[in-house]
Amino acid sequence: MKAWIFLICILLPYDQPASRLASNENKNTSNEQHRQKEVVVFIYHRFGDNKYPSTNVSVADFDGHMNYLKTNRFMVLSFGQAINYITDPGIPFHTKVACITVDDAFKSFFDNGYPILKKYDFTASLFVNSETIGGGSFMNWEEIKIVADAGIEIGNHTHSHDYYLNIPIAQRHEKFTEEVKKCQEIIIKQVGVTPVVFAYPFGEFDAEMKNIIKTMGFKAAAAQFSGVMYDTDRFAIPRFPMTGSTANLKSFSEKSTMKALRILSKTPDSPFLSEKNPPSLTLVADTTNADLSRMSCFITQSCSSVTDGNIIKITAKNPLSSRRTNYTITAPDKNGRGWYWYTHQWVIPEIKE
Repeated sequence: MKAWIFLICILLPYDQPASRLASNENKNTSNEQHRQKEVVVFIYHRFGDNKYPSTNVSVADFDGHMNYLKTNRFMVLSFGQAINYITDPGIPFHTKVACITVDDAFKSFFDNGYPILKKYDFTASLFVNSETIGGGSFMNWEEIKIVADAGIEIGNHTHSHDYYLNIPIAQRHEKFTEEVKKCQEIIIKQVGVTPVVFAYPFGEFDAEMKNIIKTMGFKAAAAQFSGVMYDTDRFAIPRFPMTGSTANLKSFSEKSTMKALRILSKTPDSPFLSEKNPPSLTLVADTTNADLSRMSCFITQSCSSVTDGNIIKITAKNPLSSRRTNYTITAPDKNGRGWYWYTHQWVIPEIKE
């Protein structure tokens, strides 16, 4: 018996009882799981509105998306809830988390999209640009209040949904601030809620616009380039668009299993081109699990890519000619457990859509 007591004293330091060691181990596991938290965010605009195929998802496809999430036991969150999940260590880790966001508050959401969310008992975030509400093909304030009262999160999408990057920089940020404030005031008055999340119109922003949203007290802002949310820049959250040909169930299910290719640094950080077109992008990636030796590069045109360890350099083979162009890279998991995704978006404000 004395020998056993001696052995136990060696294995357990006198100031670390077994219960504390177990607690530390659980804490370390919990911290690691918190760092691994990710959310796949989807963006929709119109539902069952065939007049606008580039921003539309069919009712059947949207129902298929929600059925897939339900069948595969995803935790479905609003945008604000997703930010809380990512940032709060006290919220337990979940292996499959998705977020549904809807921009512009078209009436087709109320008529066709919202009933499907109710069918599956899912929430979502609706980003409202206040100037258009009640007109044309947009929801009215009564409809927005109905969905808000039912648990749909209402977010700020500015008042006029302008192309802010086309406003001279001397006036841009003042107007942007005014329009965010105006939208906020109108939503509070009409709906009785204070939005805490924001989405950039057309997904376009500059560094000062991000800072304005942060300073105004919003908890996060959504962009429109694709990718997976994790605990990084909360004021440029990526979202996978679900429209037209990208809205089929195969594409949706593939995106729902994507992981974030975590970027340690990138050059340049800005979405704007310098004098060089096509621009080059240099990334330093976290390669703990991603196999960059089998990386693929995607642009709306052909591209060339070079990897050196965890350094990735990407350049389009031809000058960019669209207002917004995405440099996207994917890489498989080293152990065959899925794929990693990252996108950098370039914006050329001089090009009109």
